[in-house]
Amino acid sequence: MIRVGIIGGAGYTAGELIRLLVNHPLAEIAFVHSTSNAGNRLAQVHGGLEGDTGMLFCDAYDLGAIDVLFLCSAHGQSRVWMEENTIPAGVKIIDLAQDFRDESCGFVYGLPELNRERIRRAERVANPGCFATAIQLALLPLAAAGLLQDEVHVTAVTGSTGAGVKPSATTHFSWRSDNISVYKAFTHQHLLEIGRNLRLLEPSFDREVNFVPMRGDFTRGILASVYTACPLDGEAASKLYADFYAPSAFTRVTERDVDLKQVVNTNKALLHTAKYGGKLHVVSVIDNLLKGASGQAVQNMNLMFGLDEKEGLRLKASAF
Repeated sequence: MIRVGIIGGAGYTAGELIRLLVNHPLAEIAFVHSTSNAGNRLAQVHGGLEGDTGMLFCDAYDLGAIDVLFLCSAHGQSRVWMEENTIPAGVKIIDLAQDFRDESCGFVYGLPELNRERIRRAERVANPGCFATAIQLALLPLAAAGLLQDEVHVTAVTGSTGAGVKPSATTHFSWRSDNISVYKAFTHQHLLEIGRNLRLLEPSFDREVNFVPMRGDFTRGILASVYTACPLDGEAASKLYADFYAPSAFTRVTERDVDLKQVVNTNKALLHTAKYGGKLHVVSVIDNLLKGASGQAVQNMNLMFGLDEKEGLRLKASAF
């Protein structure tokens, strides 16, 4: 049984992580830390856990009592926490913030479709960003084949949970409902990890990834529409993607159009490719809280401990 600790347990990603781990047959949660909620039941903050666990949030914890620690605090806080705490030998770490996605401090970038074997051997894993996951999955086969030869154009829309649990003007229901907007055009922070990994696969790639993110009128999910010049015909491109993702546990290429309802509440990523003249269009869909965050974190935990990659993640999308 894998003994698990969670730091920063009150946010959306932590709530999804707890839900997955409570139902994971080979994991047991030892503690969930939250200073502001210490003494409260987990289900008081994460209502979906009502009836599943009677655990309380804590403000003190024993790192020697766990096998793996998930860091779910805000961006920038993981590095601070690491500097202030001594990690016992043998305790593995999975960080869901952006602090170590540059693979500093011994962390491995935790995108299984890119680094599966390295993750298996890792002691520390930096979970990818949600937009970065969807966009990289749309581009990795081209980069691996040396076929990224021109600028890449991305428009991607995310649900309101992507902004986190803390309320703001652009997450308020009255503003978000029946609305859509662009934010951080061409400057989104996930461009750093996207560019870094594409160049690792294709060192000669020196063109722009033009990314326009959008806020959608829904709670969860990401749809990324990606296109770039490609010399392959449609059939060859589809085969390239299908072959690349054949070993993947959750990423699949489909001949039909893809949409969010096929992946929301699952750890799946679905891709659809189509050729238009000299351009290849790839549509990538994921659940931002699962394959884009907590589900991928559990997938990485499974790899790190030599388990079946799908353990605890055999989730089904709703029919409606």
